[in-house]
Amino acid sequence: METNLSLLGQVLTTGVDIIEINRIRHSIERWGGRFLERIYTEQELDYCKGRIPNLAGRFVAKEATMKALGTGIVGVGWKEVEIIILKGGSPFLKLHGRALETATSLGLKQLAVSLSHSKYYAVATVVGIRQEYH
Repeated sequence: METNLSLLGQVLTTGVDIIEINRIRHSIERWGGRFLERIYTEQELDYCKGRIPNLAGRFVAKEATMKALGTGIVGVGWKEVEIIILKGGSPFLKLHGRALETATSLGLKQLAVSLSHSKYYAVATVVGIRQEYH
C-alpha cells in the first residue's frame, strides 16, 4: 500500500508492509545463513540475536521503506536499508547505496519508521517527508 498526501506544505510518501512471522521462520529453516546474510546487516543480526519476531520486523520495515521510495524490491538491495536502534530504544532507518541515492533524488528530508509485532504478524510503516513541489 502506497499513498502520497500533501500536509502543511510537505509531501508525505508512505510504505506499509505486514508479514506472518512464520514466513521468516520457514525461510531461515530452509535457507539458513544464506537467507540471513542476504537480507540483514551484521548490526541487525547482532541486535536480533536470532529472535524471529525481531527479524520479521526488520524484514517488513525494509519492504515498507522500498515502497515509500517507490522502488520495490528490485531497485534497492536488502542491506541498503538498515534498521538500527537509537539509545532511547526507537528504531531508525539508515540508508546506504541506491536507497540513499533514491531518497536524496526524491528530496526526502526525513524517513521515519514504526514497527510492531504480535505472536503471528510483524508490521511496519515508513513515512518520508520532503518539500512540496514548486
